Amino acid sequence: MLAYVPALVCFLMFCFGVLRERRRVSNAVFLGLAIVFAATALFLRLAARKPQLGSDVAVALLVLAALGVIALAWFLLANGVTMVRKEGRSPANLLSLGAGLALIALLGLLVTALVLHTRTLLVAAATAVVLTGLVVFLFACFLLYAQLYERVRIRRKADYVVVLGSGLIGGDTVPPLLASRLDRAREEHARLSRRGRRPILLTSGGQGPDEKLPESHAMADYLVARGFPEDLVEREDRSTTTEENLRFSKALMQQAKPDYRCVIVTNNYHVFRAAVTARRTGVRGHVIGARTASYFWPSAMIREFVALLLTYRRTNAAIFLLLVLGGLVIWWLGWSPTGRV
Repeated sequence: MLAYVPALVCFLMFCFGVLRERRRVSNAVFLGLAIVFAATALFLRLAARKPQLGSDVAVALLVLAALGVIALAWFLLANGVTMVRKEGRSPANLLSLGAGLALIALLGLLVTALVLHTRTLLVAAATAVVLTGLVVFLFACFLLYAQLYERVRIRRKADYVVVLGSGLIGGDTVPPLLASRLDRAREEHARLSRRGRRPILLTSGGQGPDEKLPESHAMADYLVARGFPEDLVEREDRSTTTEENLRFSKALMQQAKPDYRCVIVTNNYHVFRAAVTARRTGVRGHVIGARTASYFWPSAMIREFVALLLTYRRTNAAIFLLLVLGGLVIWWLGWSPTGRV
């Protein structure tokens, strides 16, 4: 049973983290580690009791992993082509295509290293696999916990419903993506109103260089045109990023009601990163999401994951650098005349 202790410790850390603050990336990592340690302990237990079955399972897992990488690469390439066709060739829309090409390149490096069997290529391929494995693990943690965060709701009263902006079409028209956020915000406002309060709906978004008016004004006009009470709409019209959305909205809410509580509305792919940003900016509220077109979701989730990696870039850079240095040390030891440092 000692083999399960690391999994139990990580799971307890996950539970403690969720109870203390749901909006932490560390919760996702602890949950992922708990699953990995539990699965590893289960496999070791199986291999110790039935060695042949353990070997068969190990081979099956390797085959499934290889097939999974190929299938994932194909899916990402197909989704990348769809994104370019429907959304254009912006850097954000090329992420799934780039991820698919990176997986193809990794497979090519592995095959080349195994065929040529040179030490340099083998070490380079092994280092690349480890780095990719770390990224895949973190991405899986992000996906799993993002889904859990979005589905586990805290039924608290709220004084504000904050809607994050996302750009306008033609400089003044609310696009479908933003409309889904506003419609979700109306639903949440109705739910909260049934619980005895009439919260303020705060639209948040400034004016971009190619826009004729601030996003928050177009969002408010969209709501009022569909029958939402104008006296319950407030506008935050200075922000240009998610962090500014939340910081400037916080200032407005805190000025009107120092002990405010809020619900933040965005799209489902953006929920967890918005929640992390809300914690970092000191906003007292949790995040809910509106549905997103299925073809848009994979690339958007990759973008959100990359943004989170950049948010904690120092920690991630240090880990990646250690892994690369480990590969260089192994390569150097292999070429050392004595085999020792």
